[in-house]
Amino acid sequence: MTPPITPDAAGLFAAARRLPLPGRGRTLRRWRTLAGWARRDLVAARLAEAHADAAAISADLGLPDLVEPGSRWGVWAAEPPSPVLRAIPAASGGGWTLRGVKPWCSGASGSTHALVTAREAGPEEGTGDGTGPEGGDAGTGLFAVDLSHPGVAPVPGTWNAVGMAESDSGQVAFDDVPARRLGSHADYLDRPGFWHGGIGVAACWFGGARALAGPLLDRALRPGAPELLRSHAGAAAGELAAGWSLLLRSAEHVDRHPEEAGPAAAARALLVRTRVERLCDEVALRSGRALGPGPLSEDAAHARLAVDLSVYVRQSHAERDEAAVAAALAEAASEAGVPSEGSVRASVEAARTSAGAHTASADEPGEAAADPWDTLIGLGPEPGDAADPEGGRA
Repeated sequence: MTPPITPDAAGLFAAARRLPLPGRGRTLRRWRTLAGWARRDLVAARLAEAHADAAAISADLGLPDLVEPGSRWGVWAAEPPSPVLRAIPAASGGGWTLRGVKPWCSGASGSTHALVTAREAGPEEGTGDGTGPEGGDAGTGLFAVDLSHPGVAPVPGTWNAVGMAESDSGQVAFDDVPARRLGSHADYLDRPGFWHGGIGVAACWFGGARALAGPLLDRALRPGAPELLRSHAGAAAGELAAGWSLLLRSAEHVDRHPEEAGPAAAARALLVRTRVERLCDEVALRSGRALGPGPLSEDAAHARLAVDLSVYVRQSHAERDEAAVAAALAEAASEAGVPSEGSVRASVEAARTSAGAHTASADEPGEAAADPWDTLIGLGPEPGDAADPEGGRA
């Protein structure tokens, strides 16, 4: 495929491959770098983040050299009801081919390779046409694909966005394209790194929000700036400071608990993502109310950034993801075997255990067990922390 990659994006792909992997002790450096890239060029950062994510995914799955220098990888893992991309096993059992259409493919025309999820046809449904039992699907797998194959073609007219227009995130058609199976959908989703990657996207959102706030924050420092403008600037700065503190705290937690997975990891990642999404909305609101239509109508780069960010953050599912934070902790309690009719405190303590928080032992009668919400928020003690001599809690 012909790659209409921007110069900034092209320069970032090599750097993205060299980013520290999350959960290896330098997670904050990874997220800080992503945020910095997004502050300079949000679309380029969005494409480079996917390339970096592909490198992290392949490393997690035991293939650290899959993403080679000079390549440009996408991660195309959306699974809506339609259209459908199917993976068809070879009759000899030695390989797979992809057939169908994949939606939401960022970098559709410019990527050289992609990690792609596809619904696997069962052995008796090798045609993959969905006419066999169970609709012809035996599960979903994760595949690596070389997009230079002539059977790969972006579908014209499937990406009409104004925001993130240059991300080229339309549909891609596959016509009997060879693919390498890396694992099941569960192998991809159940990794601790799945949620680490989700927070990495939020770091890009944060960088975009910091850039969007730039004109407002700069004008607030000018002599004689109106008090109302400075009020909006202070509020925007507070949002950014709180968001960065949450990213910093989460990076520390990921490096301290690199193998944390399941509902506890989901709750943390979704908390960060929804909080950063809301700060993006608030920064956009404050900037518009303080500065009026001028920057949005006279500054092409600022106007483009505003609409790019508004589309990018829609990767979040908004209130549904906020509800999922609580649902994830409830699931942790359920996995710990707490009956639904049990006491609230019993549920809290079971969820605490699943979330990896400190547990009071029998010889610590004066120390209260950490509430899982406190642990998630950052108030609870971490394993190895010294007990509060006064037994207090915020």
